[in-house]
Amino acid sequence: MKVTLQRINANYKMKADNENGNTIIFDNSKGGGGDDEGFRPMQTLLAAAGACSSIDVISILKKQRIEMYELTVTIEGERETGKDANLWKNVHLHFEFKGDVPKEKAQRAVELSVTKYCSVSRTLEAAGAIVTSSVEVK
Repeated sequence: MKVTLQRINANYKMKADNENGNTIIFDNSKGGGGDDEGFRPMQTLLAAAGACSSIDVISILKKQRIEMYELTVTIEGERETGKDANLWKNVHLHFEFKGDVPKEKAQRAVELSVTKYCSVSRTLEAAGAIVTSSVEVK
């Protein structure tokens, strides 16, 4: 796996490309001297936790032949304070399903992902974060 990061303006804006040509734009906040035109690196970790878990959940539900639904994941995090590197202290993933998804199956898929399969969640936990989840089916 290889990612290339390139600075693209005079401030902090950078473009990350993977081997397949996919791109993510990073930037710093305006308060930090950036232009706020991309994800900040720590936001990317939250997004990665949601994406990783979503891929797991979708895969688990597909194996159960549950496929036609909408899925929205909201990820909130709280960082440590007063340290040089303010790591994630708490991360919560809220999964909202719309459609014909049995709630108990959705809850089990989310639980398996967050506690066992999602490499990003497990990495955050290894760094000391408490990762929690919740499920809502509409």
